[in-house]
Amino acid sequence: MNDAMWAGTVAFGGHGDAELEAYLARPLSDAPRGGVVLIHHLPGYDAGTREFARTFAAHGYAAVVPNLYSREGAGVSPDDQAAAARAKGGVPDEQLVGDVAGAAAYLNSLAHANGRIGVIGHCSGGRQAFLAGCSLDIDAAVDCYGAFVVSEPPADAGLRMTPLLSRAPDLSCPLLGLFGEDDKAPPPDEVAVLDAELTRLGKEHEFHTYPGAGHAFFAVERPAFRPAAAKDGWERIFAFFGRYLAA
Repeated sequence: MNDAMWAGTVAFGGHGDAELEAYLARPLSDAPRGGVVLIHHLPGYDAGTREFARTFAAHGYAAVVPNLYSREGAGVSPDDQAAAARAKGGVPDEQLVGDVAGAAAYLNSLAHANGRIGVIGHCSGGRQAFLAGCSLDIDAAVDCYGAFVVSEPPADAGLRMTPLLSRAPDLSCPLLGLFGEDDKAPPPDEVAVLDAELTRLGKEHEFHTYPGAGHAFFAVERPAFRPAAAKDGWERIFAFFGRYLAA
């Protein structure tokens, strides 16, 4: 594997023609490659998500992380941007879809793009990856423990998110779901509801739930990190994208 890459900050247009800051990692080889849009979690555009982008680039994909909180001001720290966005209830769904569409178009404009796009997100980004799969013409989506797909957030969370289960008939691509058995958001019973609905609708999907893992088990910088679950999850992600994003 030739894992030489370029990584750094870029910009492109998102919903409403807003300019989004973003982090791009791409291989330096001239082989045709699929693109991956990484949707960051609720805490924001952080180092962990950018590390995920470099991991995808090392495996042959062009990966971009749009800063969904870019509208909170240029030169504002990512933590302050995240606080400002959360105070507003988070990113509106329509805006998210437009921003992911802009990210996908940007990836497809790069040299050596093969025209195939995958979307992946963790936490709130997992919910948003499912939303993108139900709203856009993409090739594969990965939901890593996305909460509030089946239920509403608690009233005291201050989040303006609505359940997405009614959007399941619109899912236009295969979906991989990776969840923790000890998670509370989403809990296993809600994962089962989504699984059953997708099965009823005949939607191509595969779900995996890891014993002993809770929320954020991919996050190496957190106490929640579970190496065995994360290792297996990464293997499943690369196998999944390998099937659907290959040239």
